[in-house]
Amino acid sequence: MSRVVVVDYEAGNLKSVETALLKLNAEYVISKDPDTVANAERCIFPGVGEARTAMGVLRASNLDDALRRFHATGRPLLGICIGCQLIFAYSEERTTACLGLLPGHAARFEANSGLKVPHMGWNTVNLRREHPLFRDIPEGSYFYFVHSYYPAPADPQLVVAESEYGVVFASAVARDNLAAVQFHPEKSGPRGLRLLANFLTWNPA
Repeated sequence: MSRVVVVDYEAGNLKSVETALLKLNAEYVISKDPDTVANAERCIFPGVGEARTAMGVLRASNLDDALRRFHATGRPLLGICIGCQLIFAYSEERTTACLGLLPGHAARFEANSGLKVPHMGWNTVNLRREHPLFRDIPEGSYFYFVHSYYPAPADPQLVVAESEYGVVFASAVARDNLAAVQFHPEKSGPRGLRLLANFLTWNPA
């Protein structure tokens, strides 16, 4: 059983995740094998790109089922960026059905807000409730974002942290053994490394 599996579904940013895990001396494997994903001790579900294309790859490779099986085990699962969006029921991006691990959807930033879309760069992340992922991370810390869609949970209690870009949106969500962040911890310097280190020691009750 691999200690940490990073899901490879042709959705980019694997190298930066790998670099961060190497800095943390983590035991990890990058895999597109469904059984390797389903049977790992911990799972990181990263990614950048377009929702329908990503879900198409996940379904074609049976990684969608593997992620659902992993989630059902109660072992720690972390979604990053599009991996945060795909855990919901659907995405507004080409009206794409997603994994359905959490109730809600991914919504698009309004093009007429006067702000550039995608939202790209550093932004503050403001905690709405405590979570082990944010242990020893100061309130209002900056993290790096690149996205045109954002999580819109159906249940407000899923929100761990919020950020603002024209609208206030959920930038971190969690329930039971599943946590997900819209920003890129692997590109967010010491605060991001701290969050990933917290994930590596997180033991959901």
